[in-house]
Amino acid sequence: MSEPASPLRSPGRSLPQAAYTDPAVFAADLEHVWATGWLFAGHSCELAGPGEYLTREIGRDRVIVVRGTDDALHAHHDVCAHRGSRLTTADRGCVRAFVCPYHQWVYDVDGRLRSARLMGPGFATGDHGLAPVAVREIAGLVFVSLAPDPPDVDRLAAALAPQLAPHRLDDARVETRLRYRVAANWKTLVENNRECYHCRGSHPEFTLSNFEVGVNGDVRTDPRFDAALHRARDRWAHRGLPAEDVSFPGGAWFRVARLPLRDGFVTESLDGRPVAPLLGELGEADAGSLRVIGLPDFWAHANCDYAVTTRLTPVDTGTTDVEVCFLVRSDAGPVDVDALTAVWRATSEQDWELCEQNYAGIASRGYRPGPLSPVVESSVEAFLTWYTTALDRAAAPLG
Repeated sequence: MSEPASPLRSPGRSLPQAAYTDPAVFAADLEHVWATGWLFAGHSCELAGPGEYLTREIGRDRVIVVRGTDDALHAHHDVCAHRGSRLTTADRGCVRAFVCPYHQWVYDVDGRLRSARLMGPGFATGDHGLAPVAVREIAGLVFVSLAPDPPDVDRLAAALAPQLAPHRLDDARVETRLRYRVAANWKTLVENNRECYHCRGSHPEFTLSNFEVGVNGDVRTDPRFDAALHRARDRWAHRGLPAEDVSFPGGAWFRVARLPLRDGFVTESLDGRPVAPLLGELGEADAGSLRVIGLPDFWAHANCDYAVTTRLTPVDTGTTDVEVCFLVRSDAGPVDVDALTAVWRATSEQDWELCEQNYAGIASRGYRPGPLSPVVESSVEAFLTWYTTALDRAAAPLG
């Protein structure tokens, strides 16, 4: 790869323009950021029975994640071992086997080649299975890694499983999913998520139930939040509900933190009341909101009655696809979808508009890397450090 066209980012400032707009940098992002770590694929409840599968696309790669007859999850590159055809065009489904539509090679859901017609005597089917992909199921969430030697995921499991397990997302259902195509580089969406500098002026629905503080790296103090957090952690500890704040330990790619909601709110709804039956094993509505973040593509809030997950997929330098899923307990009766999605539909769509306007300015002639606030944007700084470190390791161009 060529040398950077401009200096690397100055600490405390946003990225140089090319980091958001240059196709060569976007290609480096896919290769050295997205293909080297762990990515959010979907939910365990979507893969409850043998043969149920979902797919995850990242750049030129497409992964199939499927529940095996052994009840374990298996992940494979969606590439026939014959001449490379895709096996399926569906986002998700249920199969007894994967059959290549080109020449009808048949694969068991665990990736082994079952049959290959007209390949002649002595053809060894056992030598031609699907290429495997690393997969990990953690407390109802499914992650995959395209890396040939995936980084450690046990630290995430240790932080996430105890805190998310009481919500039992493995025994939930996806009540509805929203899909968006956002005209912005993926990094602008992550940056936006990593600060609440913009919340007061942009998110009236979100700030009904949530304090503006509590974002990792936001050093503002709020006596009401501090008191609410102290009281809530005492109550949660008495109930045995884990509430440890694990925020990007040692520069890691994840955060797990249970935060209190404002007085009068037990969930992120417009009126503070539950919009669905209590999740899993919570037993009481007093569970705050468990926030989960996984760089570069995922964040979630798990409330007492529903969970919402957001998954990013980079398309090109100025386009990002987003899927927002709302989960309720599997045996919940009819749910008012408008009430269920009210806060996060509004908040998400407000964010996408902000990010599109942000990216339009970044892509213009007038853009210069701007200063980050040490008061409210330290988590943006941490993300950009994490990102540039990943590219530095690969000696990839940034500017």
